[in-house]
Amino acid sequence: MDLTDSAAEAAFRREVRDWLGDNLTGEFAAARGLGGPGREHEAFDVRLAWDRHLAEAGWTCLGWPEEFGGRGATTAQQMIFHEEYAQARAPVRVGHIGEELLGPTIIAFGSEQQRARFLPPIVEVRELWCQGYSEPGAGSDLANLSTTAERDGAEWVVRGQKTWTSHAHVADWCFALARTDPAQRRHRGLSYLLVPMDQPGVEVRPIVQLTGTSEFNEVFFDGARTAAGNVVGEPGDGWRVAMGTLGFERGIGTVDQQVVFRRELAGITELARSRGALEDPVLRDKITRAWIGLEIMRFNALRTLTGVAGGTAGTESSTAKLYWAGFHRGLGELAAEVAGACGMVAPEPPYGLDEWQRLFLFTRADTIYGGSDEIQRTIIAERVLGLPKEPRP
Repeated sequence: MDLTDSAAEAAFRREVRDWLGDNLTGEFAAARGLGGPGREHEAFDVRLAWDRHLAEAGWTCLGWPEEFGGRGATTAQQMIFHEEYAQARAPVRVGHIGEELLGPTIIAFGSEQQRARFLPPIVEVRELWCQGYSEPGAGSDLANLSTTAERDGAEWVVRGQKTWTSHAHVADWCFALARTDPAQRRHRGLSYLLVPMDQPGVEVRPIVQLTGTSEFNEVFFDGARTAAGNVVGEPGDGWRVAMGTLGFERGIGTVDQQVVFRRELAGITELARSRGALEDPVLRDKITRAWIGLEIMRFNALRTLTGVAGGTAGTESSTAKLYWAGFHRGLGELAAEVAGACGMVAPEPPYGLDEWQRLFLFTRADTIYGGSDEIQRTIIAERVLGLPKEPRP
């Protein structure tokens, strides 16, 4: 694997870097580094305006085919963009769920009518999306969901509850998995529905996290309606479509995530140096191991993304999720260790957290959301190693 930029890639990198340098000015410059896990409330309106500014310049949906509003960028170009974007500390995007999850899903599985209706507003960041998968009784075991959708003439009527729904409070639409055939069980009889959020029968309730913020929500569907044509794929084929979405979720977008991890490790290292903690050989070894872990993550991601068409993966994505979640949780623990006893006290009353406290608290969830460690290990065991399947009820 050649990790050096070709002449064309180096030119593209300069183009991205120059554009970010020229445009991250004024209120956009003031929003540098804002947003992200546990901090999605920060400067939301400015970040939305920034997303739309990116769209006007053609920097959204890079990897989408040109016929659907993208730039048809190669995997290498997309990786370069994510690297430069993260290194510039540009504001965390607010339209990424539509761009990185739903859009590619509709391109792969949707109808021509759905592509014409839903893709342009994602490219232009005119409509925001949330993901309606997890439920109180069906988180990691998604096939156990109980949300239903019943056909009523030209519409589907949706009833049920979703939880841990990121950005539901600002979303215009939700792509939700619901059971449309009650005679079927588990993976069968599910459908992938596109449901408008601004309507009677949809209630959003915030969930306050350990960080004190509320980017996650509960969503209650009580007779909410959506058009009969808003099923991606065929009715009953929702499981296949939903798994496709998860593959896109763990694709190219993880590149900028690793740049953020690297910046966090650099900050932790500097904190340790300023406190003289690097003199401790045990702590120094932990920081070194974290750096090695980041390099392993990077090389594995490059190998996976460059070896899979479209920048998505199947079971490989489970390995990646399992690795980065454990790494990042450990990085939060390392931050708490370096911060020491003073890290146990909130710097601002009543519950103002500093960067390292927030990192420690939010990373408690890394091994749960987006597919828990237990589920990822089961996928790897059954589909990669060929071990016997777990007994099913």
